[in-house]
Amino acid sequence: MTVIVRDLRADDRADVEAFARVRHLALPFILWTPDAILHHLNHSHPDTHFASLVAEEDGEVIGTAQVSLAHDTSEPGQGLLTVYVHPGRTRRGAGGLLVRAAEDHLAAHGATKLFTWVLDTPADRAFAERHGYRVGRSADFLRLDLAGGTLPPLTPPPPGVELRTAADFADDPRPLFELDAETMSDEPSDVDTEFADYDNWLEVSWQHPLLDRELTTVAVVDGRPAAFTVAYTDRAGRYSTAMTGTARAFRGRGLAKLAKNDSLHRARAAGCREAFTGNDTGNEPMIAINKWFGYERCGTEVRYVRELG
Repeated sequence: MTVIVRDLRADDRADVEAFARVRHLALPFILWTPDAILHHLNHSHPDTHFASLVAEEDGEVIGTAQVSLAHDTSEPGQGLLTVYVHPGRTRRGAGGLLVRAAEDHLAAHGATKLFTWVLDTPADRAFAERHGYRVGRSADFLRLDLAGGTLPPLTPPPPGVELRTAADFADDPRPLFELDAETMSDEPSDVDTEFADYDNWLEVSWQHPLLDRELTTVAVVDGRPAAFTVAYTDRAGRYSTAMTGTARAFRGRGLAKLAKNDSLHRARAAGCREAFTGNDTGNEPMIAINKWFGYERCGTEVRYVRELG
């Protein structure tokens, strides 16, 4: 049996669905839908040189890779890759072939340092280290049972604070872009992010097919978005927090917790059965917030990095 690596066929719905299926089996804590996969492929900034690759064995997609350059950063040459193989199709060479193809793609576009996330299992970590990657920080996947669990009670916002949804900013989402840019710059990360391209943000983030504007809650103070929690849903009962953050001038007032609680309550009322989020293991404020909601760890991933010669 021969394994080959090729580009994802964006015009072949069955191919995209197979990509999503492998990703879901390998990493069920993230929302993978064909539309979201196509959105990344078709709308990523040209400077990212984004690519989606598949490993195929006898006509079956058994492995996937997403590859890009970090373009909105002050340090050039930083490449990002994620490789996931069907859990029932490992040890067939698909992972190694995908890594090699991804590295070749990134090196051809000027990458000198590569970052990847690896599931925290002995086999996955050994695979990364065999390919020359060294271990870095870690992050947890968290799950909350919305159908059978208990959420903290809703509390009215304090004086001067109003809760709105992202849908309320449909005519002018720029204030949300500005809040997103500020909070993202403070997120724990190996690659610093500088959101400066509003038009690209509109295309990539605001138009993202998983973004649920009705369930995204924004805490507004004196007309200015001060904190928010960004909700992704697959419209089939699964909800994921894509971002929760507070502008620097408003931190320490519980606004992020207020926004997230409102969003989770409305998500449950809308029929969402389970909620997912991620937490860098060094982000103590968000660890405390998610523990307060009752999230439980359901997986861990580890950051690995490799310098190219």
